[in-house]
Amino acid sequence: MDLATFLVQCLNSIQFGLLLFLVASGLTLIFGIMGVINLAHGSFYMIGAYMAYGLAPVVAGSVGGGFFTTLAFGLVLSVVVGYLLEWAFFSYLYDREHLQQVLMTYGLILVFDELRSIVIGNDVHGVAVPPWLAGSIPLGDLMSYPVYRLFISAVCIALAIGMYFVFTRTRLGMMIRAGSTNREMVQSLGIDIRILYRFVFAAGVALAALAGMIAAPVSSVYPGMGDQVLIICFVVVVIGGIGSVRGALLAALLIGAVDTFGKVLLPGAAGVLIYVLMAAILLWKPAGLFRAG
Repeated sequence: MDLATFLVQCLNSIQFGLLLFLVASGLTLIFGIMGVINLAHGSFYMIGAYMAYGLAPVVAGSVGGGFFTTLAFGLVLSVVVGYLLEWAFFSYLYDREHLQQVLMTYGLILVFDELRSIVIGNDVHGVAVPPWLAGSIPLGDLMSYPVYRLFISAVCIALAIGMYFVFTRTRLGMMIRAGSTNREMVQSLGIDIRILYRFVFAAGVALAALAGMIAAPVSSVYPGMGDQVLIICFVVVVIGGIGSVRGALLAALLIGAVDTFGKVLLPGAAGVLIYVLMAAILLWKPAGLFRAG
């Protein structure tokens, strides 16, 4: 492997890891902080990708907006969907057994898949990269790297910094961390934990949907795309430590490196390497890399 190829694979691993973090951070909020096993989280990623495909012509035709306008519309819509889903379904699951959570969220997967099939169909769709992000940066004489992939990494890094600031420097972050530890104590202080959880859930849905929207131009939009990312996101949450956002970031970057370089160096075993990594880390630290926070 020459230097240019190594550099491309490093950039690919970082971009894939950061995108995984964006999806997994939403799962960390819902699963780690709220205690709900949400198998439908991958469906929110799929919904985001289909919104990138379906909203772009609508936004362009109605308000004349471009890529960022589409992202903004999609984010607002995903927050509304997340808020309504928490109110209608997930608010009844906090005190239920995990089996009931699994059954209901699996049912939501079937509902979302059927709605997708009815409304859009089962074809594979492509989403165009914005013209101003369609270029590439040369790496050596024969290789180049797409600017759009660098844009994905930049968006994920900006959101990671924003989440760190919210969790560690704001009153909202303090309430979220306290609510994940002692729900009754937070309520006794006069904080409506139901409304707090509702907004946390909506934020988790929005993060997954945003990941789907920005990933659509590089991964295409196809049925079942949420199911593939869901399993890896659970691995990220378990490795990083349930409820830990910084743990999810480190775990996602590790998985991105193992998966990317595994496909190049050990293509026959690439699909197993991330689970070997998970087993090794859990043998070393059974609770994951970090505690919640």
